[in-house]
Amino acid sequence: MESTIEKLPESKNVSPVKLDDALLMTKFGIYNLVLIAVSGTILAAVLLETLGISYVLPVAECDLLLTTKEKGVLSAISFAGIISSSHLWGFLADTRGRKTVIVPTLFLAFAATVLSSFTTNFWLITVMRFFTGFFISGSSATIYAYLGEFHAKRNSSRAIMGASFVFGVGCILLPLIAWSVINQEWEFTIPLLNIVYRPWRLFLVVCGLPSLVCALALLQFPESPKFLFSRGHEQETIAIVHKMYRWNTGGKGPKLTFTALLQETEAQQTKIRREETANSKSALWLLKQMWQQTAPLFMGTYLKRTAIICVLQFGIYLTSNGMYMFFPDILNRIAELEDRGVVRTTVCNAVYSTRVDIQLLEDGGSNATALPEVCHQKLDISAYEHSFVLETIYALGFAVIGLIVNAVGRLSILVFIFGVCGISGILIVFIDLPLLAIWFYLILLTCGFCIGVVNACTVDLFPTNLRAMAVCISLMFGRLGSVVGANIVGVLLDTNCELTFWISGVSLIACGVLSFFIPNIYKRNASEDRVSISSR
Repeated sequence: MESTIEKLPESKNVSPVKLDDALLMTKFGIYNLVLIAVSGTILAAVLLETLGISYVLPVAECDLLLTTKEKGVLSAISFAGIISSSHLWGFLADTRGRKTVIVPTLFLAFAATVLSSFTTNFWLITVMRFFTGFFISGSSATIYAYLGEFHAKRNSSRAIMGASFVFGVGCILLPLIAWSVINQEWEFTIPLLNIVYRPWRLFLVVCGLPSLVCALALLQFPESPKFLFSRGHEQETIAIVHKMYRWNTGGKGPKLTFTALLQETEAQQTKIRREETANSKSALWLLKQMWQQTAPLFMGTYLKRTAIICVLQFGIYLTSNGMYMFFPDILNRIAELEDRGVVRTTVCNAVYSTRVDIQLLEDGGSNATALPEVCHQKLDISAYEHSFVLETIYALGFAVIGLIVNAVGRLSILVFIFGVCGISGILIVFIDLPLLAIWFYLILLTCGFCIGVVNACTVDLFPTNLRAMAVCISLMFGRLGSVVGANIVGVLLDTNCELTFWISGVSLIACGVLSFFIPNIYKRNASEDRVSISSR
């Protein structure tokens, strides 16, 4: 950070201004756009790291001898890593700094991803994917606070929606990247590790590259100015503001005429606790401070708010991630059945008819490749096509929501999406036209739109000193929903497929009802709306 702090311009005017006003003075230019691009890429990196495994499962099942239950565990384990660490990262982000958390965790997530590409069995890859989730969690929610705190309240919505656009592009690129890498036909043996390195292993590494690139890019940016100012680093904060202004004006604008900032109101107890935490090296003391930072979210007026947003995120992720993890696999099964000449069947009947007997592969040992009819080294092109359509819908949908949220209100959006997606999930059970059923499946998965709306509600429901922790806790429950959802599908898909869709549909409808109880949900204040996008 020190390299980014430059000598302040001289000024005869020492009148202090509010930090929010100072950020407005910096204009909105290249500095903001670069930071938005990096932040959006980080959000996309989280998506690639957590959901990219869904394209690996169908083509790696013979290499790793994966049962459907093990696929469920493997698809959920990254989210388990996120759950186990999100509380820690949220606390450290609120007390030690946003960038201090984001950069190291991005490097470590990339390292864990590279190691996971060389694993040889279910347990090894499960452990490494857990660590991938553990570290990628550091940037998953913290990036919202980091990006938002470089902007005044008036511009924070625009900045976050800009990052959301970049995230949407990342969503679209995921199936294209998977298709371009996984469907290649090369392979080579690494004798030292006793593995056959196939395209799906390279795909894991490619999914981790954005984390590495973003970590290197953020080394050139300072800590959040609002965080620094809250810690009493006024001159460093002013230096960052002046640097932003010079970037955005190309050094051609008139010099800013302030050298001091008005102190913001902050509870003295909270300020003292932050200072004590920053100076503490004891693990026990840090755990105590984590509790003190978290406990207010579950007390008094915040308890109801925390409970509602956590339940909503759990319900959304249960379907948007839990059901998504098996989306390419199920599409591949439907395509396989259509290749056999079956034109009318339900999704679940297609699943039942294409089950793979892993026990047969285990009995075959090294001769598993002698069973090419059950060992898929490629995904059917339809799996990529429909995944591309889904991600395109997400990218466009986020843009539309950003345009209409102020006009129609958050409640209307939540109720509509929850209702339509929930009903679609139930209808899938009965539809016997595969293409139509796939389209309803696509609609079911778009419940992920609600993640951004609920995040926007969370940001407005909690004060600055609790905001990052509130987002982390709510997303922690969301990722728990991902773990539960993926394992429900893994356990039930081959034996009671219909129940998985019933669970998803009914839970989304229940979330729609719960949305009416979000505090202040009926308010439609354009200046307060901040729609943020989470890594699905």
